[in-house]
Amino acid sequence: MDWKKLYEERKCTADEAVKLIKPEDKVVFAHAVAEPPALVEAMIKNADSYKDVEVCHMVTLGKGEYSKAEYKGRFNFNGWFCSPSTRDSISEGHGDFTPVFFHEVPSYIRKGLFPVDVFLVMVSPPDDHGFCCVGVSSDYTMQAAKTAKIVLAEVNDQVPVVYGDTFIHVSEIDRFVETSHPLPELGLPKIGDIEQAIGRHCATLIEDGSTLQLGIGAIPDAVLHSLKDKKNLGIHSEMISDGVVELFEAGVITCSEKGLDPGKMVVTFLMGTKRLYDFANKNPMVEMRTVDYVNHPCVVAECTKMVSINACLAVDFMGQVVSDSIGTRQFSGVGGQVDFVRGTAMSKDGLGKAIIAMPSVAKKKDGTLISKIVPFIEQGAAVTTSRNDVDYIVTEYGIAEMKGKTLKQRARNLINIAHPDFREELKVEFKNRFNAEF
Repeated sequence: MDWKKLYEERKCTADEAVKLIKPEDKVVFAHAVAEPPALVEAMIKNADSYKDVEVCHMVTLGKGEYSKAEYKGRFNFNGWFCSPSTRDSISEGHGDFTPVFFHEVPSYIRKGLFPVDVFLVMVSPPDDHGFCCVGVSSDYTMQAAKTAKIVLAEVNDQVPVVYGDTFIHVSEIDRFVETSHPLPELGLPKIGDIEQAIGRHCATLIEDGSTLQLGIGAIPDAVLHSLKDKKNLGIHSEMISDGVVELFEAGVITCSEKGLDPGKMVVTFLMGTKRLYDFANKNPMVEMRTVDYVNHPCVVAECTKMVSINACLAVDFMGQVVSDSIGTRQFSGVGGQVDFVRGTAMSKDGLGKAIIAMPSVAKKKDGTLISKIVPFIEQGAAVTTSRNDVDYIVTEYGIAEMKGKTLKQRARNLINIAHPDFREELKVEFKNRFNAEF
């Protein structure tokens, strides 16, 4: 096969590429940083030629214009996760949301539960053997590329080449649109006193030689900043951020004691700054695998001294964790939280710890504070992590252990790490709920 000839024959403009999208097609975007902006922009520009095109994806860093009311009837948004730019479409009723555990998305695609007519992805230029690299996103991206009837690729020479399950041959792609632009970056979060305190508490639960799963944001980065005195930490995480690079350079992260994939930082996607993308580029220590491997609870269970750290929006007295909705309003998605909470609990060495970390209060639009530890979850909210799964809850005021605790013990432990301004009213609710003194 002369892949170079094939590549040249299939090169075109973005406007030409998106003409392969037909009315009522199911169009799936690659995940997060791998979403191809030139193709998405061309699709929006071509909106008048479409009818009832369903657009599906998890995290998007784009504008989400296809989800806006003005495109109703042209595009129908169906999110597997809810990002800031697509959130309103769901609450306004012209978009929709499908709950799913992250590790199950590839199997949903294979089974046809999530059909893929056209797949849009951003890749690196082909190498000497005709393989393009998705670089920043293996997760469900690789399965969608294999399953889709049509694959449209934006070829960006600034996409890093990351080893693992990340390569797609030219022959598997139907159109190539050449571009050159920096990848989307997430600025470094501001770490304040609250985040630092949460980070210090979490660090006390992390031993030398632990394998970590971390998300993105101020709290995960604060945890990483508190781990500089640890030794031989490993990474098995759905994603990593710039804080991991810092700990690697400090010699803290070595992956030398990992029970699974030793010597490798195993991730399923990247989302951070150029420093992170440059670090991962052709780095033999970074291995990107599909999410049905990285996040599968049975795989996570193979990791030694596994510690998962995730965030949430609220926790009730029973330990029910709400992470993806505010009342009936869909805020984000389950993502990989439950994947790792359950996988960590199944750890074969019996040393797994699943941490849910959050500030004790949230600020409403009018500036007033509300407690994130509550007697009852808000009406209409969905439970993300069940009371049977929850392990540790951490706020800036300490650590509440949940496993093996009665309902009263759980509530007491949570009230003790609530914001002091809310503890007395929470104690009153405790008495009303359990007919017992605090």
